[in-house]
Amino acid sequence: MAPELVALVTAFAIVFLAELPDKTMVATLVLTTRYRAWPVFAGVTAAFAVQCVVAATFGGVLTLLPDRVVAGVVAVLFAVGAFLLLKEGFSTDGDESGEASSGPGRVTFLRAALTSFGVLFAAEWGDASQLATAALSARYASPVFVGLGAFLALATVAAIAVLVGRRIATRIPTHLIQRVSGFVFAAFALFALWQVIAG
Repeated sequence: MAPELVALVTAFAIVFLAELPDKTMVATLVLTTRYRAWPVFAGVTAAFAVQCVVAATFGGVLTLLPDRVVAGVVAVLFAVGAFLLLKEGFSTDGDESGEASSGPGRVTFLRAALTSFGVLFAAEWGDASQLATAALSARYASPVFVGLGAFLALATVAAIAVLVGRRIATRIPTHLIQRVSGFVFAAFALFALWQVIAG
C-alpha cells in the first residue's frame, strides 16, 4: 500500500474512533434537533475542513497551544449554549404553538450553518482529533492525505449525528430536546472549566 494511502486510512480510522463518543458528535446531534439537517451539516463540515487544514499544516506545533486557554474558551461557549437552550426549553413549557414555531424550519440556512460552524469550530479547537491529525501529519510527513483522512472521518461522524438527530426531532417534543441539550452543554462547560482549574 502506498504511504499516502496508509496515512489517509490511518487518519480516518483514528479520528473516526476518537470522535464517535466525543462531544463533537453530541453537539452535531443537538444542532440537528434545533435546525434543519443540511445547514447544520454544511456548517459543521466547513468547521471540520478549516480545523483539519490548520492541524495538518502546523503538524506537531499545534500541540503547543496552551490547554487552559483552549479549555476556557470552550467552557464559555458551551455555557452560553446551555443558557440559551435551557432558557428556550423552559419558556415553551406547555405552549404547543411556541413549540411548533421554534422548530427547525424557521431559521435561515445561512444562520443555521454559521451557528453550526461556530459551535463545532470552538468544540474542535485543541480537541483530541485535531491533535491526532497534527501528530499524524508530523509522523507521516503527508499533511494533505492525513488532513483528508481526518476530514472524511469527521464528516462521516457528522452525517451519522445528523441522521440520528433528525429521527429524534420527529419523535420527541422540541422543548424536551432543548432541555436535555441544555444540560448536556452545561456538562461540557463544567468539564472544560474543570480542565482549566485542574490544568
